[in-house]
Amino acid sequence: MALISRRATLAVPLGAILMPLAPRLAMAAPAIGAAAPAFSAPDQDGQTRSLADYRGKVVVLEWTNHDCPFVKKHYGSNNMQALQREAAAKGIVWLSIASSPQGEQGHVTPAQAKALTTERSAAPAAVLLDPQSRIARAYAATTTPHMYVIDAEGVLRYMGGIDSIASNRIDDVAKAEPLAKNAMLAVAEGRPVAQAVTRNYGCAIKYAPAA
Repeated sequence: MALISRRATLAVPLGAILMPLAPRLAMAAPAIGAAAPAFSAPDQDGQTRSLADYRGKVVVLEWTNHDCPFVKKHYGSNNMQALQREAAAKGIVWLSIASSPQGEQGHVTPAQAKALTTERSAAPAAVLLDPQSRIARAYAATTTPHMYVIDAEGVLRYMGGIDSIASNRIDDVAKAEPLAKNAMLAVAEGRPVAQAVTRNYGCAIKYAPAA
């Protein structure tokens, strides 16, 4: 079992959220087969991005925290970048979302978000800045990474882990079942998602106080 940092958590499937998370996830949880929660947020260039802008395209949401060892596992192995490039090649919109408030691990300014994208050779369509944690609350996102796939009609088709091995070891990437990738490809190809809700794992998202 990999060592898990103080700020890390192994999340459980939606519907069995741990009690300490309940107060900050008071909104209705998103549901597979229902419309994905709408959102608008600025990206790393200050451009407002809305889910509605991408109607007609499959959209992947990736919650990220560059200091999280579980996120580092997937970027350090080039797994996340490869998935982002595969998505782009298939016309899928990949949005990375940073929901940490100022002063918390994972918070980034627009300039820092752009620098990280360059340094890691990442390839999302955009990095959305969500320091008030509004998008995170809407999607009941609890860890970094936490993955969601939305179909071209705006319907949520997958939510959960990036893969099946809840560790921060790079060596485990090749051994794991690529859950988010499988879901992304199924939705893009018009096939049912075999596992629509899976266990997510990673570092706990620190929410900003509710407005």
